[in-house]
Amino acid sequence: MAVPWEEYFQLVLQERLPPIQQDKVPLPPLLSLLEKRQELEAADQGLQAQKEVFQSRMEALKQRREELEQKQQELKGSLVRFDKFLLDAEARRVRALQRAAEERIRAGLQEAAAQRLRAQLAELQRERACLHSRLERLEPCARLLGQTLELLPEFQGVPELVERFWALAEALAAQRLGAHELRERLEALREQGKRLRAAERDELLRLGRQRAGLLQSLEAARERRLHGESMWIQIQNTAAEKTLLLGRARMAALNLYQQVCQCRGQPLALALEDTEGQLDQVQQFMMNLTTTLDRLQHPESAGPRSMQKTRGYAVRTTSP
Repeated sequence: MAVPWEEYFQLVLQERLPPIQQDKVPLPPLLSLLEKRQELEAADQGLQAQKEVFQSRMEALKQRREELEQKQQELKGSLVRFDKFLLDAEARRVRALQRAAEERIRAGLQEAAAQRLRAQLAELQRERACLHSRLERLEPCARLLGQTLELLPEFQGVPELVERFWALAEALAAQRLGAHELRERLEALREQGKRLRAAERDELLRLGRQRAGLLQSLEAARERRLHGESMWIQIQNTAAEKTLLLGRARMAALNLYQQVCQCRGQPLALALEDTEGQLDQVQQFMMNLTTTLDRLQHPESAGPRSMQKTRGYAVRTTSP
């Protein structure tokens, strides 16, 4: 369970400050004032020195934190650029490997087509040689057949069969030409598929670059979030330090008020939380004692009547 600051400072003051003894003989107001003034000046000097040391340390820590944040941002930027470079290099390497694989496949296909065409050429040459040899063997028969056709009119239908044969041969050649056109269309479709795959690779590369940009934006957002968290922690630490400093000031004010009451021989009339009233009482007491000291230091200018008034005021101050 959290304890409020006021109760905490009250408990600390009750533990650290000695109780006021009413039956103790008070010191003379002038000596007490001088001692308290010396103690106040020493405490003020100590607090001022601690404040300067603390400020110098805070400035050094702030400068060091800024340098570290700047170095961290530069390092993160270098890492993002290096990751982007690695992604681009990997994309180029993959694309080069794919192109090399495609070139190897294309070269293999071309080599297979060349081998097939060479085999077909060799086969056609052999067939041509065979047909030429058959033509040479059948040439006498052809001459004999022509002479026979001239002599025998019943074999006049043979030229029609020959024309029909050549018509079928032309139809077969047309079918072969259609098959060749189909193969060409198939090759064109294959080339179109390759172009589509290349476009897909380019699209993947573009998406990879876009992803790298989004990752860089994410890193920048994370850096802003970390900077905000560090600033919030710094604000909380500063608030805690200011709260502790306020508590010390309240403790010092209460101590001075208790000492003033002890010097006057009066009980504590104000509450522990009324710091402004305590400071007003201390200030009034200091002003009264300062006036008394000025009168004591210049008795010749004040006259006998002023000395009597000063003595009467000192007697009233030391009386309970």
